[in-house]
Amino acid sequence: MIGDVLALLKNQLNGYLTPTSTNEDLVVFLDGDQETDSASFKTNAITVLLYHIEQETASRQGDPYVRTLPNGTVQRVKPDICLNLYVLFVAKFKNYQQGLHYLSHVISFFQSHKLFNRQNAPELTADVMELGVDLVTLTAQQQHELWGMLRACYWPSLAYKVRAVAFHDKEGMPLADAVSSIERHFKS
Repeated sequence: MIGDVLALLKNQLNGYLTPTSTNEDLVVFLDGDQETDSASFKTNAITVLLYHIEQETASRQGDPYVRTLPNGTVQRVKPDICLNLYVLFVAKFKNYQQGLHYLSHVISFFQSHKLFNRQNAPELTADVMELGVDLVTLTAQQQHELWGMLRACYWPSLAYKVRAVAFHDKEGMPLADAVSSIERHFKS
């Protein structure tokens, strides 16, 4: 599911940035088949990469162990796991100003597409109801640590937080019937 979410963002952004006359994508994933441990970004492209995942604990349901299905039946389930994905968009261009130009377009795109749902992104997987996208401002120290972790030299980039990626228990069990009365039996 995480890969599907990143692919959706990459494809949506590609549709916004890439002219229809070109066959090559402007927005690409990080090449995982590298010979070194350092990240290597494609030249003249914006590279999308997941750099952090955190569990969202603020949006919990009333009873996280119970789910009501559309047909009205109730199931006992394991609580949902909601995640926030932190995604980096790196602009590596031979012409530095062109990279900054495309980063500006990434900001514009996500400013007007802060929420993805079934209406504006029908290719959203069935497991995901909606996604919120927020710009993250990294401090100089956080940027230093991130680029150090990637073992790469700095390139102009933007970080975004993708909210509400939820994993649901698909194998819920029927909820036991409620106790309606208690009988007492005494021995004489």
